[in-house]
Amino acid sequence: MNLLHIDSSVLGENSASRALGAAVVARLRAEHPGLQVAYRDLAAQSLPHFTPMLATSDPCARRNAEVLDEFLTADVVVVGAPMYNFSIPSQLKAWIDRILIAGKTFRYGANGPEGLAGGKRVIVASSRGGVYSEGAAKAADFQETYLCHVFGFIGLTNVEFVRAEGLNLGAEQREASLRRALAQIESGVREAA
Repeated sequence: MNLLHIDSSVLGENSASRALGAAVVARLRAEHPGLQVAYRDLAAQSLPHFTPMLATSDPCARRNAEVLDEFLTADVVVVGAPMYNFSIPSQLKAWIDRILIAGKTFRYGANGPEGLAGGKRVIVASSRGGVYSEGAAKAADFQETYLCHVFGFIGLTNVEFVRAEGLNLGAEQREASLRRALAQIESGVREAA
């Protein structure tokens, strides 16, 4: 089984989404001893903004193909996705622009768009400074709703979220939220958006 692990936080070792993503991968390695893991750190090695006008000999075009191949060969995708300004980091958006490719991961048919990348399990390690899963701020969650839509568009309906939120609301809240998220990972994740 192949797993693709994506990190996008710029906070390095201080990142909650990185810690949660690593915990998910560790759990999956324990469950599947032969697991093959590919790792891409989008903050350390960011992708340039996408342009379809690159010549096939251009190094960026080759990297685009590599990114898409990594994604297509994965059975499981673990995405570390912090909330930045109510959405996702631009580094993660640049990666998404490389995996939403007409004819490869979706196509348009008589009934509209059809996802072609189905069958993968996607686990998103989500971190947020505030609380956006409930209450008045829920309407401002363009992070998880966007990721669900994007993955659903390409046929991935098995999207699970492990979420640590309220991380900037004090040390006690941060620790409690991280403990809940790690307990969810230990019990197998499975929280749909």
